[in-house]
Amino acid sequence: MRTEQLTAVALEKVNFDKYLLANAVGKRAEKIANGAETLLDFDTSDMKYADIALQEIAEGKIIVSLES
Repeated sequence: MRTEQLTAVALEKVNFDKYLLANAVGKRAEKIANGAETLLDFDTSDMKYADIALQEIAEGKIIVSLES
């Protein structure tokens, strides 16, 4: 899926709050960079951390709320 489409799907998951999405992607990407396991079912070795985080959110594997 293209990044634009992925972002649109992820935005739906956070009620179209782009700032909440950006914050969630940043926090998750940092956790992945620090060694957290990815939740995706395919090889992510050639993906950037932010792209992995965005994919996880778009697929509903990471639930984003105001408290996260």
